[in-house]
Amino acid sequence: MKCKIAVSIFLGLTFFPLYSQTKTENKKIVKVLSFNILGGRTTKGDFNLDALAKLINEANPDFVAMQEVDYKVNRSKKLDLVTELGWRTKMAPIFARAMYYDGGEYGEGALSKYSFLSTRNVALPYLDGQEPRAAIEIVAELPSKDTIAFIGTHFAHETNEGREIQAQKINKVFSLNKYPTILVGDLNAKPGSGPINILEEMWQATYDKENPEPTFPSDNPKVKIDYVMFYPKNRWRVVDKKVIADTYASDHCAYLVTLELLDE
Repeated sequence: MKCKIAVSIFLGLTFFPLYSQTKTENKKIVKVLSFNILGGRTTKGDFNLDALAKLINEANPDFVAMQEVDYKVNRSKKLDLVTELGWRTKMAPIFARAMYYDGGEYGEGALSKYSFLSTRNVALPYLDGQEPRAAIEIVAELPSKDTIAFIGTHFAHETNEGREIQAQKINKVFSLNKYPTILVGDLNAKPGSGPINILEEMWQATYDKENPEPTFPSDNPKVKIDYVMFYPKNRWRVVDKKVIADTYASDHCAYLVTLELLDE
């Protein structure tokens, strides 16, 4: 009898960790990173894509939304920055033009661990005299066979009015999505401001509203302007979040958020 009890205890100790691990692995976890890459230029003024790739690889996200992305621009050695970073991180790259600039193009970039089911570039409205802006959307299938949408954007830096019309456009376009959606980017707006309030009429924010985590500037973060949001609110849960301050790679901190996709 003692022998049988001992065997039962041993089997329980052996299989319990395996069950716990399987239960954790079955969760639909998605890690997303918002990162303004400063056109590949560092805060020291040199050009170092390896520094950007190092930060991304260490964060190990499933999706990355990058802002201030150059495509074959003179100042960036005529390189396709998203493809270069995709090669360095072993992720699928895609670029979305917001405007023509300096012999090339300038806009949004995204990286994904998963192949694209579809993509689109949504032009955002902008005021006269201000820079054009865009939102890039990826639709991808997770290993769990769930399909999600991932959006990266960069709002106007010039005026609050410009940012508000862009927030309204984001809500109008992506409220029609049939898949659970994540919105990521440099929104150039503080929590509680008009543009953020407009977005939060639809989107659930991931930051602490009582004590927002500052993301800019990277050498001494004082203000939060980089965000991760999701929609609909009942399909996602925040597991973890982290502000990554690399004072060399960019003047922005990267913002890493781990989400769990919930069943309907």
